[in-house]
Amino acid sequence: MNKLILALIMLPMPALGQTLEECQQAAEKNYPLIQQYGLIEKTTELTVANIQKGWLPQVSVQAQATYQNKVVAWPDEMRPMMSGMGINMEGLKKDQYRVGIDVQQTIYDGGVMGSQKRIAREQGKVQEAQNEVNIYNVRKRVNEMYFGLLLIDEKIKLNTDLQTLLEGNERELESMTERGTAAESDLQSVKAERLNAVQKGIELESQKQMLLRMLSTFCGLEVKEVSKPLATAEDGGLMAENRRPELRALDAQIGVLNAQEKALNAALMPKIGAFAQGYYGYPSLNMFEDMMRHQWSWNGIVGARLTWNIGALYTRKNDKAKLQLQRDLTENNRDVFLFNNNLDQIRQRENIERYRKLMAQDGEIISLRQAVRKAAESKLTHGIIDVNDLVREINQEHAACVQQSVHEIEMLKEIYDNKYTTNN
Repeated sequence: MNKLILALIMLPMPALGQTLEECQQAAEKNYPLIQQYGLIEKTTELTVANIQKGWLPQVSVQAQATYQNKVVAWPDEMRPMMSGMGINMEGLKKDQYRVGIDVQQTIYDGGVMGSQKRIAREQGKVQEAQNEVNIYNVRKRVNEMYFGLLLIDEKIKLNTDLQTLLEGNERELESMTERGTAAESDLQSVKAERLNAVQKGIELESQKQMLLRMLSTFCGLEVKEVSKPLATAEDGGLMAENRRPELRALDAQIGVLNAQEKALNAALMPKIGAFAQGYYGYPSLNMFEDMMRHQWSWNGIVGARLTWNIGALYTRKNDKAKLQLQRDLTENNRDVFLFNNNLDQIRQRENIERYRKLMAQDGEIISLRQAVRKAAESKLTHGIIDVNDLVREINQEHAACVQQSVHEIEMLKEIYDNKYTTNN
């Protein structure tokens, strides 16, 4: 059995052009989405830098003008006493003005900004992972075009062999016609069959050029020829470890949820900060003086502040439950992906084995068809069969050769599709 498998392994072919790996790498680099890696990284860096600026003093400028129906004033009972002392205590004016600046400096935020930076970085990883998934899908499109080209190349070679074979029989029939041992219609029949093969060759060449242009555009380089990949004896064995980028994207989503859960803890911590307030206006902080002198003045306050908002406790339990549900949903998406991916691997491995079994018979079928075709050529020479029987045997031999090439290319495609399925 091992000898049979080794006999089915395709022999190396000289590289006439780009390999499949070269085309895949070129296509990934040429695909416009590749530029998003740098854009995502810069966006994440800017987001983190903006969060970091939360440690800088927060400065706000404000101006206000108010009019109020009541103001601070001395009680009416005290005014005569004040007047007797020569003090004119009019009270504050009802129109008040202030232009000021407010400076807030965070000293301890309980880890809020650190949590925000972790979340931003994890979200950047999610975007990069999803971009990697989109770029990875380019490989499948390259595979389709690449193996389509390989199959067309094989058909073109076999079509050329068919034309050569028909030309040989056509020359033989020309000689027989001249000797009077064959009818003119026999010669015309073979000639018509050869012209059909020529037309088919033109169609195949046109399809090849179209695929070459498409692949060249996709890869961003001129692809003139493609070389057949090599299959190994290990291909088609047990399922390989799954390294698909979709799994890394799911891991990145879990990372965001973990960072968000840590942020819930930071929301419960107290915050400490320093502040400074200054303003120019009326009334000042010394209202007693302003009750006697109605003039604008400079005023300032500095201090420290402790705040502890325990409102996050009210929703903490539900917030954690929501994050766990999202985590469970992400894990379920992972299970669904792996389940479908495993089904794809099973199908591909079975197809590889099926093509190997079919290829075990292809060589013998071609040998038998070749022997029958040669016998038919001999019988035609001796007048035992007509030319239609010969044409039928030639076509059947050609179909057997095409079938062998289809089995070989399809098996190669399944092998590399399996590599795509597992990213190995």
